Amino acid sequence: MRRAARRRALLAAAGLLILGTAGAVVYAVWPRGVDVAVPDYAGTGCDAASRAWPQRVAGRDGVDTSPASARTRAWGDPAVVARCGLPALGPTTDECLDVDGVGWVVEQLSDGARFTTFGTDPAIEVLVPKAYAPEPLLLPAFGPAAKALPQNGRHCS
Repeated sequence: MRRAARRRALLAAAGLLILGTAGAVVYAVWPRGVDVAVPDYAGTGCDAASRAWPQRVAGRDGVDTSPASARTRAWGDPAVVARCGLPALGPTTDECLDVDGVGWVVEQLSDGARFTTFGTDPAIEVLVPKAYAPEPLLLPAFGPAAKALPQNGRHCS
């Protein structure tokens, strides 16, 4: 009798898995995290920056990224996302802010802003949703990571 009950339980579990109902349970145990494209950087410049990512941003804890990489981090919901390993920016006429000695090129997006380090090679990109407006106020948290990158001599003017 116990063997038949165990078989029915296994069949029921298999049926739930096939129907996809169990997927929510698996997701709760192993969440995917925030989808973030990892830059294709081949150098070592991001190693030091990744050790300097902030623990918290705007009072929010870090959240997992998918795929997991030392070159990407995210905080909060909606997520503030940072990526290291983008190509260095060349000369630009775009808005450039100097925040605590770090240059950041600003690009306004429909749902927030993108900030890219200016004067570092490689570059760090920080995506800040509108929910954190005014978005530039979050940049000091990323100063230590940006200052850990090799400088290329460019500065905001």
